[in-house]
Amino acid sequence: MFASVFKWFVLATLTGAIVGLSTTVFLKALAWSIAIAEGRQAYFLLLPVAFVVSIVLIKRLAPDAEGHGTEKVIEAIHTKSGRIKAAVIPVKLVATIVTLACGGSAGKEGPCAQIGAGLASLFADLLRLSDHDRKKIVICGISAGFASVFGTPIAGAIFGVEVLFVGSMLYEVLLPSFIAGVTAYEISSGFGVQYFKHSVSVVPVFTETFFVEVALAGVFMGLCAFVMVETMRAGEKLANRLRVAPAVKGLIGGAALVALTFVFSRRFLGLGLDTIEAALKGVPVPWYAFAVKSVFTSITLNFGGSGGIVTPIFFVGAAAGTLYAHLTGLDPATFAAIGLVAVLAGAANTPIAAAIMALEMFGPALGPYAAVACVISFLMTGHRSVYPSQILAAAKSPSLQVHLGDQVERIQTEMEPAAMRRLAEWRRIVRRTRRQPPSS
Repeated sequence: MFASVFKWFVLATLTGAIVGLSTTVFLKALAWSIAIAEGRQAYFLLLPVAFVVSIVLIKRLAPDAEGHGTEKVIEAIHTKSGRIKAAVIPVKLVATIVTLACGGSAGKEGPCAQIGAGLASLFADLLRLSDHDRKKIVICGISAGFASVFGTPIAGAIFGVEVLFVGSMLYEVLLPSFIAGVTAYEISSGFGVQYFKHSVSVVPVFTETFFVEVALAGVFMGLCAFVMVETMRAGEKLANRLRVAPAVKGLIGGAALVALTFVFSRRFLGLGLDTIEAALKGVPVPWYAFAVKSVFTSITLNFGGSGGIVTPIFFVGAAAGTLYAHLTGLDPATFAAIGLVAVLAGAANTPIAAAIMALEMFGPALGPYAAVACVISFLMTGHRSVYPSQILAAAKSPSLQVHLGDQVERIQTEMEPAAMRRLAEWRRIVRRTRRQPPSS
């Protein structure tokens, strides 16, 4: 056991250092390119060209770099023993920078996770590790990438081992994931990467009413996560139905985003960090913001753009939390923070990582309430995810009949016969009650 611990302490530390350095390079290059692009008033008019450039790079050099990177890494772990081609690393970096600099609605964690996992796979090749050890070290790459992007080493480590399966975690990779996540975070922060931390100043005193409001917020965030997942699916179906060349499809998607930007403003372009920070400070955002951001992200990632999906999820969650707070008369900053992590839990099926992220980003006062909302949101989305390659390891309800071991995209959910009988009986009782004449 000591030999195993020592082995993975060394391997995970080296992996974390490699990923921390690569994340630093990516984030600094991204920040520099965005600053140059946004200095020009109409930079988003280049979106059609950006999508075409991204498509050409990916199709010709590294097809596995398509879409949001974490999904491709999950697929590689489940189907290719974690093997990731070296060409993915530079192609994903360049395609994502081009997409985000020109205003594509995507995130930065997916590329970091895919670049980190790709470097981890090359590291495994160099050491001639077995397929089993390769998968473990690639999972460390996911954890390190997530941790070094958002500055949340513990949540990043948990995300890497939780995102692969719905309802299960790979405990054998827990120690190396923690080590890789902490190392990557320390490396990137040591090189000057700045992270967003925001302690929520107003957390109401616990009451039964407030606890119910938090639970209902979890239901609402789960529905918003459901909307985002289905919007991503609808965008994929629409893109697949267009029988045109990939480059033409990129031009169509880019032109659609340009048109939508003139309708809804530039708020929904790019990472959207200004809107996220404003919502967490209690500043009002448009009530429709969560839905519009979902549409922008779906078009970007399904019509040729490259990037991650977690940062848009943060935008959707913070905006949804603000909307819920205004509908119920609650503090918008508090529920923007809860919404940010709860929508992540529901859309990505990672309630534990999301709850820990609330502690790391917003402080311990909000943690218990955020955890409740995260778990409820996770249950509300059912067996769907923004990561279709996730493997279903446990049903979310005994009333639902599913086949365990399938990928989420292949899941066919039906009600258990006993649950259907109970529902039918309940409906008969309701109908009889309505037919009864009112008592005099």
